[in-house]
Amino acid sequence: MERLPYDPLTAIGALDGRYRRQAQELATYVSEYALIKYRLTIEVEWFLFLNQSHQIPNFSILDGEQIDRCRRIWRDFNLDDARQIRDIESKTNHDVKAVEYYLRQKLEGLHLGSTTEMVHFGCTSEDINNLAYGLMIRDVRDLVLLPKLSGLVEEIVELARPLVSVPMLARTHGQAASPTTAGKELAVFAARLNEWESKLRDEVLYGKMNGAVGNYNAHQAACPNIDWLGMGQTFVQLLGLQPHDCTTQIEPHDYIARVLTLIKGCNVVLLDFVRDIWSYISLGYFRQKQIEGEVGSSTMPHKVNPIDFENAEGNLGVANALLSHLAEKLPISRWQRDLSDSTALRNLGIAFGHSLHSYQSSVRGLRKLELNQSRVKEDLSGSWEVLTEAIQTVMRVEGIGNAYDKVKELTRGEQLDRESYLELLANLNLSTAAQDQLSQLTPENYTGLAETIALNTLDKIKMSRA
Repeated sequence: MERLPYDPLTAIGALDGRYRRQAQELATYVSEYALIKYRLTIEVEWFLFLNQSHQIPNFSILDGEQIDRCRRIWRDFNLDDARQIRDIESKTNHDVKAVEYYLRQKLEGLHLGSTTEMVHFGCTSEDINNLAYGLMIRDVRDLVLLPKLSGLVEEIVELARPLVSVPMLARTHGQAASPTTAGKELAVFAARLNEWESKLRDEVLYGKMNGAVGNYNAHQAACPNIDWLGMGQTFVQLLGLQPHDCTTQIEPHDYIARVLTLIKGCNVVLLDFVRDIWSYISLGYFRQKQIEGEVGSSTMPHKVNPIDFENAEGNLGVANALLSHLAEKLPISRWQRDLSDSTALRNLGIAFGHSLHSYQSSVRGLRKLELNQSRVKEDLSGSWEVLTEAIQTVMRVEGIGNAYDKVKELTRGEQLDRESYLELLANLNLSTAAQDQLSQLTPENYTGLAETIALNTLDKIKMSRA
């Protein structure tokens, strides 16, 4: 059977193939190369932390230049270095041990002598792994996903603000309903996404550095006079993570489940949004700006398809399926640990990648949108029946009994125009004042406080992001 060389056209998955350009920035954080670099970072920093604590017997204290040269091992790390570690792993059949051996070799090259014995001191692989993934998740969240989500919210806000006073027929159950404004309906989604984004930004990320089963067994046996609880907690804090004091061999991944659930929450709101926008495009409420040279259909030349929103929808489905599985699977580990979390964690990048692609697709789609005000007005002017809500409510204030049923009997399933609407008012025994009041209503001005709500909502979003 033919073995094809790697190329985006031969990639097994879309993220490393068709969508490689859209997901490229994630390679810095979630690729195998990135994971190796994060692991190496933890190994170097733990080695230096122990050294600079001045508490480990027979561990010669390094000077400033030596410390800098040690840190350059991970700061200057490149693909050739990663390949060396993979070569070592081909012999050890253990990925973390390969990083340890590589670091020892590098330190020996710096002529640090017996200090190399302190590499990976007291560590289980999961001490290194959980912290590596903690930094990975932090960086993906803070440097990739949150900026993209933030940009997406801002795009919706930018689209919404000029439309806060533009009336639009609402659609409940897919049927004509009480009018709203286009800007208010967009503001709803901006606010929902902003809230989920804020929760994701604030979620605390955890880590542990406490040995084979979480008890500092080896640490305590080797150096019983050291405050290992304090040392482990301090090291984790220095990395920017919250120490987890009581664990098994693994950090229990509950926080990862929360982070993934929050990303899924963002995605669910976005899924609701792109489906609504798709539907508004279908109704003709929004037009899409045409892109020079772009083809909508291979056979129908007139088509301008909402492909960006459809791409977003498809990728959100894939992302959320993975996010759901990982959020449910990762907190579960047999006894002190099993290896099933390790292989599952390697799929974080795929879930992040499909999420990222959907955010980018949504932004592209939003930038092509413009409200088709003539179409929106056309639907409003043909839907005077939506004012029956106002009629029956005013009738209640007038003290007219069975107001809802009386209006329902005359109008349910009927489509009204201005003439038939005014005729209806004349036949309901309304007071002159009430009839005058209701006769001033039109589908275009019956929007309640939609504009005020939209402006308040958009202002709150702006304040929360200041």
